[in-house]
Amino acid sequence: MNKSTNQQITQSTNNVIVITGASSGIGKALVVEALKTGARVVLAARDQDAMLEIVRGVDETRYLIVRTDVSLEADCRNLIDQTIRRFGRIDVLINNAGISMRALFQEVDLKVLERLMQVNFWGSVYCTKYALPWLLKTKGSVAGVSSIAGYKGLPARSGYSASKFALQGFLECLRIENMKTGLHVLIACPGFTASNIRKTALANDGSMQGESPRAEDKMMTAGAVAKKILKAIRKRKRTLILTSQGKLTVLLNKLFPAFTDKLVYKHMAKEPNSPLTLNAKH
Repeated sequence: MNKSTNQQITQSTNNVIVITGASSGIGKALVVEALKTGARVVLAARDQDAMLEIVRGVDETRYLIVRTDVSLEADCRNLIDQTIRRFGRIDVLINNAGISMRALFQEVDLKVLERLMQVNFWGSVYCTKYALPWLLKTKGSVAGVSSIAGYKGLPARSGYSASKFALQGFLECLRIENMKTGLHVLIACPGFTASNIRKTALANDGSMQGESPRAEDKMMTAGAVAKKILKAIRKRKRTLILTSQGKLTVLLNKLFPAFTDKLVYKHMAKEPNSPLTLNAKH
């Protein structure tokens, strides 16, 4: 590790961290943990009231709230512009905003897949595009919160998996293009995490699912995930794969892809009201 990298890790009190999807789940936890390090934090999400609640009692010089819909390029550009006007620099961009879905491809409205790509993929592309010149100046970090679904396609999550595969391909290209510039790129892949992403997941017609099909209390907490992500950024890691189940899935998929297909199908079919089970009965 060189001297400049050491300085970046230790001078966290001067860091400016931009976090998208900051109003709930992993994004909310990232804000809380980043503030604990002394960093200045920019919160970006659509729900301004939720973001205000997160920073209640925090010194106003320590944060900036920018209402942002990452599916809109103009909003992402505004996010970066406001960050620079307020703090004059960006050290870390965490592309965390994301939505999920649960529906068989043959039954899903294509607008659902378009929406997922717009938020999960294009939202990260837009934010990174406008933040990149500033990140290059600080030799900072771009992190993308992906998923195990970015390594292995998950049935009834075609749009979600496609968006995460696309995100990981984009970030890998960005990393290689910037091998000589000092930019750090992290691809973070949590496993199933206790958050509201499944409750807000889109059904086949684009409506919200409204309830989680999984046992949230048995999953890794959003706070634990946030701590792991921030630690990986400080250590400038390339990838972060969380949970033993997630690590095993990635490993098995490399060694025995056809066998892993069967395991994934069986696992996902166990969900309550799984589209896979309902489809098999027809």
